[in-house]
This record gives sequence, structure tokens and C-alpha cells, in this order.
Amino acid sequence: MTDYQDLNFEFGDERLVGQQLAKEHIERLMTSGRVSHSYLFSGPSGVGKTAFALAFAEVLNGISHLTNLGDQTFSKKSSWFTHPDIHVFIPVPTSVTIEELRLRLEMLKKDPYEIVDFSLRPSMTDESSSKNLRAFYPIDYFHDEIRPKAFLKPNEGRKTVIIMTGIETMRKEAANAFLKLLEEPSEDLIFLLTTGNTEALLPTIISRCQHIQLTPLKTEEIEKALIKQDGLAEKEARYLARVSGGNYAMTRFFDAETLKATREDIIKFLRYSYTLDARNIIEAAQDWQSQRNLEGQIALLNVMEVFIRDLMVYRSSQNASLVTNADQIEVIEKFCETLNNARLEDMITEVNRCKPMMYQYVQPKLIYTALAFRFSSLMRGLDTTISSGDSWKHLPAFVE
Repeated sequence: MTDYQDLNFEFGDERLVGQQLAKEHIERLMTSGRVSHSYLFSGPSGVGKTAFALAFAEVLNGISHLTNLGDQTFSKKSSWFTHPDIHVFIPVPTSVTIEELRLRLEMLKKDPYEIVDFSLRPSMTDESSSKNLRAFYPIDYFHDEIRPKAFLKPNEGRKTVIIMTGIETMRKEAANAFLKLLEEPSEDLIFLLTTGNTEALLPTIISRCQHIQLTPLKTEEIEKALIKQDGLAEKEARYLARVSGGNYAMTRFFDAETLKATREDIIKFLRYSYTLDARNIIEAAQDWQSQRNLEGQIALLNVMEVFIRDLMVYRSSQNASLVTNADQIEVIEKFCETLNNARLEDMITEVNRCKPMMYQYVQPKLIYTALAFRFSSLMRGLDTTISSGDSWKHLPAFVE
């Protein structure tokens, strides 16, 4: 295929955040003339997998939007959303209407980093909703909506492009049916797939895709995007970028003042954990579960991680200018002085072990309760009473 060899462009120059290696990889793919029939974008949450897939689809069909193609533009459409040859699918809950899906895709049209996944954002109208929705690709969704698009010939563009996000949520039947399409692709069809968990995919699906891996975004990249794309003040953008955990998409939902209030709760939680104050630990865990959706839970863990990391930095350097939470320097100094044997690096490891559990729908109150037990030992410089491999034993009701 040589249609793209004469292109001269900077991929995603108008909107994509960071990921320079991935951008250059796509540029080389396009100009080499060796465009494959399927690509898999993988990486952590919020780093731009969907945005990259959308931008790639636009370049394939000559749309100047997320990438400025200039006089190399050959489509009259303003974006992927209105192009008849680009079809975007996301995992869906058991019951969903066409209107709900269209609303989410319209929001994605306006912003390629918008969070539209039902599992992460169950309601588009109630941002405080903490209800979890399991979204996936059931077999009837595949047969009725996705598969028919794979047999359409390009109408206006060079390729029929099917984008499927979060394909690790495919049910077994849908994955096997999808594999057949990958094994016998038509010449004019390209699949652009995204996943946050390659280990959950059939190896045969991975083997039939060119793999483009995205990495956690750098703090400075997120800070720059928050200022340029989201209009935040420099001071607020700097703080949010440091507690982002490399996740730009979700960080834009954070409010700096709210996170600072969350930090006060985290400081109390650390105190409760040290003393094993059962009543306050349980109350805090229950409040966090009932008052926060999945986005909020991840934000809380990010703030907790950054605060503990500040303790590490200050304990080793005694330099307040190096910590993110400089306005809490007295608390940080007292902690480092009182608990000078605390195993802070291990505490950060425990926090990061909690994040995948949130995505796996483990009840947050159970996660925080177990975390408090582990913190209690680590803050004393001790091994945890229960090993990481047996963390379920924190719940004595399930122990024989």
C-alpha cells in the first residue's frame, strides 16, 4: 500500500499529549507504505490510547483535526465523528440505549481524552455517582453492531476503520468471533484496538496486531497540557500533575482544593492506622466508599502515594522545597521525626497494589481497612503480619 508514502506530517500535533516515541512510530508506519490491518494500543489508564486511535483513524482517511495535515488533507469531514468510514465502539453495560452511546461519542468528539467508559463514569449527568457499571463486549453487541461494519467498503475514505476500546472486556464468545475477523481481514479494513491489560487478551489476538505501547505520562507533560489545553493556572496545574499518577485524562476531573481536603483525611487515616483505631478506620473506609466513584477512589490513592513520597523525599533531604505538599511541612517534619523507621517505600508499594483492586470492583472499604492494618506494621518498621500473598486473611470472617 503506497497511498500514504508522500505524507509529511507531525502526528497528533494539535492535541495528543506526550508519547513522543509512539508518535514517531506511527509517522514511520504511515510513510513506509506498510500499513497493517490491525493495531493494538496498550498502556495504563488515561495516557491517550483512545486519543491515539482516533488520531490515527483520521490520518488514515485524510482528516485534518487531531493532526494538522494542511494541504495533504483529502477529506471534507471535520473529524472522525462525522466520517462514514470510521466506526467507534466502547464496552457497554447490560442495558444501554443508542442515545447513551451517542452522547458519550459526542463528548469524545469534542475531547479525545474525555472519560466515556461506563465502568469509569457510570453517569454523564451525575458526576458524584459512585455506582459501578460493568461494561464489556457481549456476543450480541459484536454480531449486531460491530461485525456488520467490517464488511462495509470505504465510502469516502481510503479505509474502513473500526476502533474498539477496552477490548480486554470482551466476553469469550465475542473474542473468538472477533478473532475470525482478524484472521481473514479485507484489504480495505483496519482495526484500531485499545487495552489497559494485554494479559487478559487471547494471545492469538495480540499476535495478529501491530503493538503500539503507551507509557505513563511525565509530570511535566501533564502540567503543560493542563495549562495549554484545560486553561488551568500554573500553580494548580503543577500540583495536579504531581498527584496525577501519569493519568492525564482523569486528572482533569480533579479539583486542587478538593484534593487538599482529601489530603487532610489521608493524614488522619495514617494516624488511625498507626494506632489501629478500629472505629475511625472503619468510618473513614466507609465514607470514602460511599462518597466517591471509581475516579475519586483512584484520585485518593494518588494523593496518598504523593504524600508518602513526600515523606521519603523530606526524610532523605530535609529540603522542604522538594516536596509537593510544602504547605504541610510541619506535619511531614513531625512524621519523619517520630516515625524515622517507617518503611515508606513499602507503604507506597501497598498503595499501588490497591489501584488494580479498585478496577476489579473489590469493595473500597475492604481495601482501605486491609491497607490500614498493613500501614500499622510498616510505620513501625516491621514486616506486615500477613504477607502480600495472603492479604485476604485481613478478613477473619473468611478464615477457617
